Amino acid sequence: MSKIVILGAGISGHVAAAHLRRKLSKEHEVLVVSPNSNYQWIPSNIWVGIGRMKSEEILFPLPPLYKKKNIGYKQALVTTFHPEGDTESASPFVNIKYVNGEQKGNTEKVTYDYLINATGPKLAFDMTEGLNPGTNKAYSVCTYSHAEHAWHALDDLIQQMKQGKKAKILIGTGHAKSTCQGAAFEYILNVEQELRRHNVRDQAEVIWIANEYQLGDFGMDGVLLSYGDNIMKSSEMVEMVFEDRGIKWILGAGVNKIEDGIAHYETLDGEYKSETYDFAMLIPAFSGHGFKAFGKNNEDITEKLFKGFMLVDADYTAKPYEEWSVQDWPETYQNPSYKNIFAPGIAFAPPHAISKPRVRKNGTSISPAPPRTGMPSGITAKLVADNIIDTINGKKDLHHKGSLGNMGAACIASAGYGMTKGSGVSITTYPIVPDYNKYPDTQGRKLGKTFGEIGLAGHWLKLALHYAFIYKAKMKPFWWLIPE
Repeated sequence: MSKIVILGAGISGHVAAAHLRRKLSKEHEVLVVSPNSNYQWIPSNIWVGIGRMKSEEILFPLPPLYKKKNIGYKQALVTTFHPEGDTESASPFVNIKYVNGEQKGNTEKVTYDYLINATGPKLAFDMTEGLNPGTNKAYSVCTYSHAEHAWHALDDLIQQMKQGKKAKILIGTGHAKSTCQGAAFEYILNVEQELRRHNVRDQAEVIWIANEYQLGDFGMDGVLLSYGDNIMKSSEMVEMVFEDRGIKWILGAGVNKIEDGIAHYETLDGEYKSETYDFAMLIPAFSGHGFKAFGKNNEDITEKLFKGFMLVDADYTAKPYEEWSVQDWPETYQNPSYKNIFAPGIAFAPPHAISKPRVRKNGTSISPAPPRTGMPSGITAKLVADNIIDTINGKKDLHHKGSLGNMGAACIASAGYGMTKGSGVSITTYPIVPDYNKYPDTQGRKLGKTFGEIGLAGHWLKLALHYAFIYKAKMKPFWWLIPE
């Protein structure tokens, strides 16, 4: 019998648990450890943040589902990693601390045969002074509770605007190295449409602020894509959308301090500037959780497991941008020191950025971190689960591989909610990490597999995917037929 412990119940952790439980016999134990008792479909947070969905529409409780599906569950935080066991036992384990219920505050040693670290990122609001959701008129949509607070504040501002108030709305990234520009992009388009729906658009100045060098970078160095019968850069497409909506933009901005209604930032040109606002939604930096790891004799071996995020089968050799390659990216998400530990999704440490790094004159890096959310999180989680299943069944090599350098991704970015007036920006990218050797003339991507569309059909598809993935996450009949 094998015991597989999964840390985290987000997209990666939940997908891995579901596939492991479906494919392994009941003699094998699947255990999820997560501080969150609810599963949330994060891509729909932006609709909570504009009041078009309630939190209960994008989440459901995990304990009843896991009990029904014979998946173990502990509502707890992992505190330390012990991949070699300790002086009392050679069995590898993690220490956890319960965060709820009768055992709240208690710690426990949880042993494992295989460990999947799907803890995702720490939302590092503290890396930007004053950036704390719900304070200084700045908000977030990174969680459903954050999104609820954002909507309450935005709705209050809309009511004031109906009474004649002029307002400035600032949406984008809240740190020089933030990622997840896509979520902010969706939110600004949805907010802009809601302003029009409430007949207060002429009362508002809407501004995009980002650490991107160009619009449409999204941490992927931008893309060259097919758009109808034309070939278009993502920067041109986003600029077209923003100009059509009357949205202004500030680029190459490293936000470093938030005060009440003021965002301070530095630019790649070495200038220090500020922007006032009445409402802001700024994506924070993502960081590792600061986990520590210890060897058998309690010596610190953190460097074997973590480099901020968890080390996997990537090439972490420091080298200049010109020498970066798609071959640097991991394929199995297996830790090189401990072969029974894996880290899919956001939990793995990327070898480097995808976008070309850009550094301000004083040394501050103002450039997006690489995105690993959504579709790549689900795909890599299933890949890891399948490799563990094969290993349990006696296969020696890891046959399931998938690098972001040979993996495509589809993103449906909501551009406004509404069955007749909604809109969506549909973009597919192949590969996620550009391969300049294979596709030297098309910015490292394959045209035909990299394309964009804008329109009402995009909204319908985004909404359909919301219900499809909630269905899949609840492990309803034939859920596995829905792709990651």
